[in-house]
Amino acid sequence: MKHLLYLLWAFLLCSCVTEEQGLPEIPNVLFIAVDDLRPELGCYGRELISSPHIDRLAAEGTRFDRAYCNIPVCGASRASLLTGLRPARNRFLTYLSRADEEAPGILTLPGLFHQNGYTTISNGKIFHHDDDDSLSWDEIWHPVSNSPSWRDYAMEDNIRRDTSDRFRGPPFERAQVSDSIYKDGKIARKTIRDLQKLKQKGTPFFLAAGFYKPHLPFNAPEKYWALYDGKVSLPENNYPPENAPVESMHNFGELRAYAGVPPEGPVSDQFALQLIHGYYASVSFTDAQIGKILEELERLELDRSTLVILWGDHGWNLREHGLWCKHCNFETSLHTPLIIRVPGMNQQGSTSEIVEYVDIYPTLCELAGLEPPAHLQGNSFRELLTDPEALSDGVAVCQWYAGVTTIRENWFYTEWIDDQDSAYARMLYDHDTDPEENINISEDPAHTKIIRELSAEMRRSRAPEYFK
Repeated sequence: MKHLLYLLWAFLLCSCVTEEQGLPEIPNVLFIAVDDLRPELGCYGRELISSPHIDRLAAEGTRFDRAYCNIPVCGASRASLLTGLRPARNRFLTYLSRADEEAPGILTLPGLFHQNGYTTISNGKIFHHDDDDSLSWDEIWHPVSNSPSWRDYAMEDNIRRDTSDRFRGPPFERAQVSDSIYKDGKIARKTIRDLQKLKQKGTPFFLAAGFYKPHLPFNAPEKYWALYDGKVSLPENNYPPENAPVESMHNFGELRAYAGVPPEGPVSDQFALQLIHGYYASVSFTDAQIGKILEELERLELDRSTLVILWGDHGWNLREHGLWCKHCNFETSLHTPLIIRVPGMNQQGSTSEIVEYVDIYPTLCELAGLEPPAHLQGNSFRELLTDPEALSDGVAVCQWYAGVTTIRENWFYTEWIDDQDSAYARMLYDHDTDPEENINISEDPAHTKIIRELSAEMRRSRAPEYFK
């Protein structure tokens, strides 16, 4: 029976398209996740950045200019996206979050495709934990590092240091090595092999490739560092926003876990330039690996039947407001890249409509023709892919512990709320006049009305079980 079902799927993939636009009835899915990738890409107007392969994907699909993660930390963001559930007061808060423990019994996105007969493969970092939601995958694969820790160094001095200094290697590495020495190069090679096998198998697949860079440490081959020699500069707003509450700032402890980073206080300008240089090099390194996969998809002619989605799990601070890493409620931590290319669909090139990551699950359900589970808390944005007149609900609600941010139109509003749902700190930015969020205007009486509206909007849109 299962064999007959596979033959039916193969027939549908070859012969069935929608009359309107040529979208396969049962499309494959190539699901590309990139750790710590903010919209620091050429297709997002960052002219310095070399990201030709992601840029091409964006040119062939739809680029979302206002996509936001629902929480700016990897484990929680991934668990939220893959379950379609928002973070809450006691759910999906840390990098250690697990979907199978914090949302038990919930059918995840890969689980839905698996349940509908897709071959599901997870390569690299999709969920944060290797074994999270393991029954939803036919295969879970992770690359083996040359380094004794997950930090994945290639140079012998750094490997020894990572071992001897209680796993405190440097925060970046510039090495004369091939791409395949690092984990992301290995993930690309494994995903290419999978595409070749899946082509032969001829049944629908949900193939996920989760890249580690540009997560710390910023380790990348020399040729990607060389792209930015003499070109890197520091952001101008290396200071906390005026009038910002203390709750909005943090000590970027994630970076301080690395050798050579002071335990407190700012890093030097020279060190900051090296960090930014390393981040850019890591972005270009990962872009090259993604390009290899997309080129093989095209060579195998699977691009004709495969939906491609690329997303970063959250943003990242590169010294804006004096901050590094994520873990805060500023635009730099919450704004994310999101690109979708659907075969046979006449897509619009970009949209400035606000979408959030809980919207991805229902959107992929609609594109694949699968019945969405009843638990989903987001909304499909399929129409945004083709209709320039289409609108989203216009709101994103993001959370970092007690701070909950509401994004609507030009407004970026955050409340820190207690167990009685009362605000004890807040900040408001008008992106029309202050896109870098340098002046908190929440205490200006002129904005009382919009604050009241946004506060109410946040309470309507957050998870219904927020306090449970």
